[in-house]
Amino acid sequence: MNSEPSAEVQALLDDASGDIAVGETAAAALKYRQATELDPACFEAWHSLGMALMRSGELKAALGPALMATDLRPNDLLAWTALSQLYVKMGNIAEAEAAKGNARILSLGGRVAR
Repeated sequence: MNSEPSAEVQALLDDASGDIAVGETAAAALKYRQATELDPACFEAWHSLGMALMRSGELKAALGPALMATDLRPNDLLAWTALSQLYVKMGNIAEAEAAKGNARILSLGGRVAR
């Protein structure tokens, strides 16, 4: 899970980051999705896909990738923070608070049991 992505996946991630930088979130999401298909264990691809979809307002579509990111790295502070933000945008306050709680545990040096 902590292995480096292949050159092909890394190229997609890099290209998608460039798309994000110029506001092309739909193009970025497509590349992130391709990266997840090539490497289903790539945390960066799942997390970035969720963020791109959330940024473009596709909240329901962003939920699966955001959850996958927390599954792949259950002790990643950024993944839990992003999931909490997504739940807030969706109006799912209880879920947002739970994800925020996990982020808080991690920020204090704890670990999230999954």
